[in-house]
Amino acid sequence: MYETLSSDYDRFVNWQNRLAYEMPFIEKTVKQIQGDSRYPLNILDSACGTGIHAIALARLGQQVSGADLFPQMVEMSRRNAAKAGVAVRFESAGFGQLSERFGERQFDLLLCLGNSLPHLLSTAELDAALRDFAACLRRGGMLLIQNRNFDLVMQHHERWMEPQAHREGNKEWLFQRFYDFEDDGLIRFNIVTLIKENGAGWQSSVASTRLRPQLHAELTSALRAAGFKRIQAYGSMTGEAFSPASSGNLVLTAARN
Repeated sequence: MYETLSSDYDRFVNWQNRLAYEMPFIEKTVKQIQGDSRYPLNILDSACGTGIHAIALARLGQQVSGADLFPQMVEMSRRNAAKAGVAVRFESAGFGQLSERFGERQFDLLLCLGNSLPHLLSTAELDAALRDFAACLRRGGMLLIQNRNFDLVMQHHERWMEPQAHREGNKEWLFQRFYDFEDDGLIRFNIVTLIKENGAGWQSSVASTRLRPQLHAELTSALRAAGFKRIQAYGSMTGEAFSPASSGNLVLTAARN
């Protein structure tokens, strides 16, 4: 899915709005770790996509690396960093491969944003990924996860997400996301991309991938088993309280034991 979506990913996401919404919470987490120190943090953005969060943190003076499973996303990340004039190390590595690629106990903060973790389709894969996160972090280092609130999604079988639109000159893009709920308990995540140019008809394509809905209780328990403590849950990247019945997101912070 993301191999084909990489060229349009930065059209699909309104980064100006998203960074304005999310970065204050991330910066608050950074300051919590830094305390009175003036030294930059060493930060890893896992499943970094096209690298925009990593680049934003590098612009703030942090020492940032980014990883993504898909080489196409890594290439876009490197282009975006070069365009922004910042130095960020981007590597192709998936969950469970990060400590091997970047080294153990290297990072003060590890990010896993954008509902990336539910792409792991078994408890064994989730447990291995969280152990890998812990291995990457220095003692006391922090993990920040942003998932959809699947407690709410699964309770109501909420299928549809807000469509996204983008325009460049005479070319338009529309992106519609929706879920199919499968019999084995997994979810098929679909993105329909519609493109129209110079007044011609719409051309469509569909990309899909499978997700495993990670509920709040399961994810919290898995974090503890992987060696994390001081686990806090929030309902969005504004830091509001988490409600399984109403929050749009499940945002978790945790400290490496």
